[in-house]
Amino acid sequence: MNVCIYQTNPVLLGVKENLEDTIEKIRAAKAKKANLVVFPELSLTGYFVRESYHEAALRMSSPEIQRLAKATRGTAAVVGFIEESQAMNFYNSALVAVDGEILFAYRKLNLPNYGVFEERKIFSGGKHVRVFKYRGLTIAPFICNDLWHPSLPYLGITQKADIFITLFNSSQGSMGDEFSNIESWNIINRFYSRVFGVYNLCANRVGCEAFQDMRSDEGALLTEPSTVDDNPYRFWGGSEIINPFGQPIVTAALYDPDAIYADLSRDLVRKKRILLPYLRNDDPYFTHRELGRILYGKGIPEIDDV
Repeated sequence: MNVCIYQTNPVLLGVKENLEDTIEKIRAAKAKKANLVVFPELSLTGYFVRESYHEAALRMSSPEIQRLAKATRGTAAVVGFIEESQAMNFYNSALVAVDGEILFAYRKLNLPNYGVFEERKIFSGGKHVRVFKYRGLTIAPFICNDLWHPSLPYLGITQKADIFITLFNSSQGSMGDEFSNIESWNIINRFYSRVFGVYNLCANRVGCEAFQDMRSDEGALLTEPSTVDDNPYRFWGGSEIINPFGQPIVTAALYDPDAIYADLSRDLVRKKRILLPYLRNDDPYFTHRELGRILYGKGIPEIDDV
């Protein structure tokens, strides 16, 4: 299966412009025989949407989403956007569309609420880890902070995932000088591929956005958009396609828009799981029992009591 990641620089709150660019890129990737096209988190809206989030939200029935789905005829795409549900809840979501049809929208489960990240103030959290089958492979999409909670990738694996799709928006200095986002994501992206024996399609964005503190009465800008390397709100890109051995197949440019392609093979997934069968004896029923004991104290006897 041939896959493509587009590393984009979306216009903040510019849904119309971003939609047209996304559709054009899907068509270009399809012309290059890509079977799956992946875009970063919130690629239709930009990240620091603040109180304007509802102005950029789309429903699954929106004409924009329908156009986006139709553009996937002959291929498939995963695209980040703000989803408004029928109940008027708002989600940081990823649209999954295959061959012109909408499969579902994956909703980000773990919303950060620290540092410059204030997603829980505007978004609701998802409820499910979803997978879909495509071209003989099982694919699990995740969004950014979901990968920082190991239980969620594990739930993808229990559904027999062969491929992770990781959409994220990571800026280089957003967590301060003591913490490197670039280094941390490099570790995370490789870790899950190596331990679980999956491909990982890791899509980050580029560009700069001004961050406005939602707690400020005046909404003063904490930083102005710029292209200098030390801007803490400069998204660094570096998107990657990682093989099941935890090795990068291809890596996108730092700081600049880019497109990367790779061929994925189910045979390589099989080879990894034969050579390094980490999950051979994994027992999700054991995990379920232990969680029941830990969370609900169901009176399961200790080993020493048996």
